[in-house]
Amino acid sequence: MTQALSFPVPTAVGSIDQYIQSVNRIPLLTEREEVELATRLRDEGDVEAARKLVMSHLRLVVAIARGYLGYGLPHADLIQEGNIGLMKAVKRFDPSRGVRLVSFAIHWIKAEIHEYIIRNWRLVKVATTKAHRKLFFNLRSMKRDTGTLTRDEVQVVADQLGVKPEEVVEMETRMSGRDLPLEGGHDDEDERFAPIAYLPDPHAEPSEVLERAEAARLQDEGLHSALESLDERSRNIVRRRWLTEGESSTLHELAAEYGVSAERIRQIEAKAMQKMRGLLAA
Repeated sequence: MTQALSFPVPTAVGSIDQYIQSVNRIPLLTEREEVELATRLRDEGDVEAARKLVMSHLRLVVAIARGYLGYGLPHADLIQEGNIGLMKAVKRFDPSRGVRLVSFAIHWIKAEIHEYIIRNWRLVKVATTKAHRKLFFNLRSMKRDTGTLTRDEVQVVADQLGVKPEEVVEMETRMSGRDLPLEGGHDDEDERFAPIAYLPDPHAEPSEVLERAEAARLQDEGLHSALESLDERSRNIVRRRWLTEGESSTLHELAAEYGVSAERIRQIEAKAMQKMRGLLAA
């Protein structure tokens, strides 16, 4: 009976290899057990039955995901996406059709992995039609070696997959390339020759540099004029509070110096700042 089955849960593993070893220890279901669990899920919405169906087929996802390692994406991510496809398959599986879950789930697992690869393999952005996707996922296996396809081989691939020869050439070019990081590594040499080093600074255009310098000059002149418009006490308070390098004076320090309350210093500061804002905005 399926109730007696033991399903070790692959939790808290330290690496993808440990995960794979863990899921490979999960027992496979007999056809009778599979039908019973799937019937319980379909008729009663039994979550535990769904869990056992998923767990017993995790090794299938690992095997399928291994076939897509050539696209440069992490094995763990491929497995994770495949597991999503497996769960979708379990949800839609109908045991009355006389088909084993393994045969039904393969389509859903591959479809989910395909979508993940298309979304994340940055070199390939042309695989938008069904024919292009077929070309993308079959071109590597159809090539006899790692060399470039000859003109005759390109034509054969194009005829078999129903695409144009130039599309085969373009896809092969994209797939034979590699991603180049925009920024270099921690090594100074890598950073020196990284593509980002050749990108122009958007703020280095001469007119913008002159404009910023002029704006800074006018701002400094305006600030100086605004300060000069204040009385000596107010000017000193503003400078000590906002324009000194290092630690600024506190209200209490200035209050002790001028022999007034800290609240009075705050009022003088606020009035002076308001006057300066008005002058700078004019």
